[in-house]
Amino acid sequence: MSRSHKVDALMEALPYFQQFRGKTVVVKYGGAAMENPDLVESVLRDIVFLEAVGINPVVVHGGGKAITAAMRQENLTAKFVDGLRVTDAASITIIDRVLNEVIGPSLASKICELGGKAQALSGKQVLGAEKAMPHLNTAGVKVDLGFVGDISRVDITAIQKMVDEEVVPVVSPLALGGDGQSYNINADIAAAKIAQALKAHKIIYLSDVNGVRRDPRDENSLISTLTPAQIQQLKQQGVIEGGMIPKVDSALEALASGVAKVHFLDGKLPHALLLELFTDAGVGTQIAAGK
Repeated sequence: MSRSHKVDALMEALPYFQQFRGKTVVVKYGGAAMENPDLVESVLRDIVFLEAVGINPVVVHGGGKAITAAMRQENLTAKFVDGLRVTDAASITIIDRVLNEVIGPSLASKICELGGKAQALSGKQVLGAEKAMPHLNTAGVKVDLGFVGDISRVDITAIQKMVDEEVVPVVSPLALGGDGQSYNINADIAAAKIAQALKAHKIIYLSDVNGVRRDPRDENSLISTLTPAQIQQLKQQGVIEGGMIPKVDSALEALASGVAKVHFLDGKLPHALLLELFTDAGVGTQIAAGK
């Protein structure tokens, strides 16, 4: 890249730096992008960049593939219903260990290694939950999800303290029940609830796909901008299905509660965060509040 092109890129980004400075952005990080060390470093460099230019990133991480691999080592089989993990007593122990002893600390450590400041935080310090009611699946059958919780309370004290100290919170999607039981929480929903409580400006979902697609199997059918009404239509048409359902449902709830915009990005695309936030074209699907 020539010097002039570098200057052009910086000038293109400048108004976005000014617009987002001091704002809180919740980043939900999950999917295959967490399995490739090079992609992990790319995402976390973006997080460090956001903090360096005055934006307050809060990371809510998943860990589905690592959890499934750990369960396999214990001869347990992962089960899902409409993108929701069925969680028995043995599974919740593994989930807690993998999220809070492996993934969260490793992400926070890498952010620090890259020049930022970060701290892993168990979602049990932030989220309260009640056992989820049986889930009505697409066949109309009620399924008990086990130790899966519905968030009943969000206490952002610990997160806000870190943000105020310019430390990036790296939060796991677990919650604590009133009876002391740990509950597995869908990371997309956890991110949305935390964003609402923080009055975040944006939520960014990094996952395995490049956004919402007109044809879920065709990455070239990306829809760059959507409204809540259009999302409902796509759900009715079956275009939005499976694991994308809890993502868009949590996004719509967040938008209704004051979050300005929600973005769905491909976590496998290097520096997707920076490209979406600081360039005119963007690279994913954006949903704005409104009709």
